[in-house]
Amino acid sequence: MAAGAVLIENVYVAPVAGPEIESGYIRIEGDRIAAVGPMTDLPGATDGATDGATDGATDGATDGAMGGAMGGATGGATDLTRIDGTGCLATPGLVNTHHHLYQWASQGLAQDATLFEWLVASYEVWAAMDAEVVRDAALAGLGHLALSGCTTSSDHHYLFPKGRGDLFAAGVEAARELGIRFHPARGSMDRGASRGGLPPDVVVERLDEILAATADAIDAHHDPSFSSKLRVAVAPCSPFSVSADLMTKAAELARDKGVRLHTHLAETLDEERLCLEQAGVRPVDYMEKLGWLGPDVWFAHTVHLSDSDIDRFAATGTGSAHCPSSNGRLGAGIARVSEMLRRGANVGLGVDGAASSELTTLSGEMRQALLFQRARYGPTALTARQALELATLGGARNLGRQDELGTLEPGKLADIALWRVDEPFASAVTDPVCALVFATRQPPLARLLAGGETLVEDGELRTVAHDAAGRAGARAHRRLLRLAEDRGVATTGRFRS
Repeated sequence: MAAGAVLIENVYVAPVAGPEIESGYIRIEGDRIAAVGPMTDLPGATDGATDGATDGATDGATDGAMGGAMGGATGGATDLTRIDGTGCLATPGLVNTHHHLYQWASQGLAQDATLFEWLVASYEVWAAMDAEVVRDAALAGLGHLALSGCTTSSDHHYLFPKGRGDLFAAGVEAARELGIRFHPARGSMDRGASRGGLPPDVVVERLDEILAATADAIDAHHDPSFSSKLRVAVAPCSPFSVSADLMTKAAELARDKGVRLHTHLAETLDEERLCLEQAGVRPVDYMEKLGWLGPDVWFAHTVHLSDSDIDRFAATGTGSAHCPSSNGRLGAGIARVSEMLRRGANVGLGVDGAASSELTTLSGEMRQALLFQRARYGPTALTARQALELATLGGARNLGRQDELGTLEPGKLADIALWRVDEPFASAVTDPVCALVFATRQPPLARLLAGGETLVEDGELRTVAHDAAGRAGARAHRRLLRLAEDRGVATTGRFRS
């Protein structure tokens, strides 16, 4: 048994791939899952203190090796950490595939607005952000995600006002401090109001600046290794804020660098009308024309898709990040998730930016996804286990990490959430997956592991000071408003209904 091994025992295992195990174990060696099975099959469970270790040492190439080594370890070796999972549900760590972490600093803005109205009210406030705001907002936002069972998160940062520090690196720093697996997407906007775009010119960049900065971010931060905790994507913001030239050149850059592509798409009918007016085609047709469909692409939202759009996503391997709370908050509509799954298109979940989805948890988005689909299509539209798959394997596929993340299987990275489903009021629900997905209040998070490292224990952050992470978000909010006021931007009225 390798030093630092972990054994989770007596736990209900929902591996997402394969049958569930009512009373099982998960063995971790290093940052990988070494074995998963029922407690009755736990090697050496009855005789580990006697001859198991010897058996393993003398027959290391056979099944006896696993049994003997495990037997010796469970018999009292000091290099094994044992976690009692009694009363807990084990799932893969949740995967968040769309977020804007800087928006933690501007929650509550334009509370009753459509997407375009909300953006217009927000852009000039966001233009005041600096690296300190981004770092503190990211620490709070990622900490909040970890407390909801998330071990991997993307972040789509697309505003880079000049002279405000290295905003991209600020988010990376916060993720590294917390220990979460991070997929920052270097976003961009090059089409301001003077060129027919939605954002004011003050928040857009030049095409050459964008391509150079994006290439630099990839070179500085992207780690393609199996165990990577940091991968970079290329992510021009949206069809209404980005030129066709940028979309095309961004795709070329991403494919040259071997990284993934991400953008917003088909979020609202306003976007569809704008695409028709300016490009003469609907959003998915526009993306196809620009070379933006494929297995290395995932889109945020995809609320307004036709049958043909969904079929093209399925045929090309193009993914979607479903953000039900944000879509509901902004009145954008309900994505056709059930139909997308039925037709073979991949869907993951995203909480979206905290300013359009205030204090949203990734665990809660499983429930929202389930309820929204049932409200639209009926009670069989999405099951609890399908919702869990969206939040785990679906998200891993969006990020191109289905071989490493998203299921509890030997060889996968040890990203594991342990949910306490035996607390008194939840204990009447005998199906643990139902208790997790259907619950209005998230079951207590007993443990969250990323690569075998504990990020959360008994509902408290462990890699950073729990309360300090939360206070960092409030500090970012105060600083952003002060910086905006210093630039002559009135903020008070923008945060009221």
